Amino acid sequence: MNLETLPVLSLAAPSGNLAQALGDSFQHFGFALVSDHGLDPALVARGWDLTRAFFALPEAEKRRWHVAGGGGQRGYTPFGTEIAKGAAVHDLKEFWHVGRDGTSDPAMPANVWPDAPGGFHETFTALYAEFDRIGARILAQIAVWLGLEADWFDPAIAGGNSILRLLHYPPIPGDTCGAIRAGAHEDINLITLLLGAEEAGLELLTREGRWIPASPPPGALVVNIGDMLQRLTNHVLPSTTHRVRNPDGARAGHSRYSMPFFLHLRSDFAIRTLPGCVSADNPDRYPVPITADAYLHERLREIGLSR
Repeated sequence: MNLETLPVLSLAAPSGNLAQALGDSFQHFGFALVSDHGLDPALVARGWDLTRAFFALPEAEKRRWHVAGGGGQRGYTPFGTEIAKGAAVHDLKEFWHVGRDGTSDPAMPANVWPDAPGGFHETFTALYAEFDRIGARILAQIAVWLGLEADWFDPAIAGGNSILRLLHYPPIPGDTCGAIRAGAHEDINLITLLLGAEEAGLELLTREGRWIPASPPPGALVVNIGDMLQRLTNHVLPSTTHRVRNPDGARAGHSRYSMPFFLHLRSDFAIRTLPGCVSADNPDRYPVPITADAYLHERLREIGLSR
């Protein structure tokens, strides 16, 4: 494996080979690039068009869909709200969150849907379902790599508190006061599936302490391990620090859009270290389990989305 370049892995590869390749990439980088995932290009194109159209609306119109006190879990979160854990300045971004519809879980608020642009509800409901499906396929391969049954994660994520985020990084203002589009951070959830952006900037921090680009080929997904899976596997699968740096030169005048899907566990799932990930060389770091919901809200407070 090239230690400076993320491999591009096909979800159409034979299962045993795919599990090994994904596991190796995740163990070394915390990331993988995934092609042949089956997302409908026409659906994706509609999603991008609607994302650009929504964020082009006047600020007052977008703020109609901000849920005060909602921890950013649904609807619109204004520019400059989120801050990376431990950072001194807020990120240069705004976003919209879509959650799971039709759930009775009290930990999961109902979705809000804007009345413009048209087709927003239908398009992102369909994209949410597709990301949910692909994420389950990838988790099945991770389970095999961990020596578990392929369906081990199925009940853990059934009805899970997963979120589809539509992200807009506006053109960079003249004086950022040290802020960047997304400060160095790790994701909270199990895995993240990111539909790539036209503008570059996503970078991950290698174990050797170097920032390298995570640049998928057109149509491919960037997939990374989140803190919940790192905790579940006792750091056998690492949640890797990553960021979105500011562009240079003329590119600073262009917006950047991306579409991550944060795949979460069921709210009441107890995150308890997998026995197969504990050894004399890797003792259990987390002897006391925590529910996925309690862990989520602990982390939301750290990044400024909840109090």
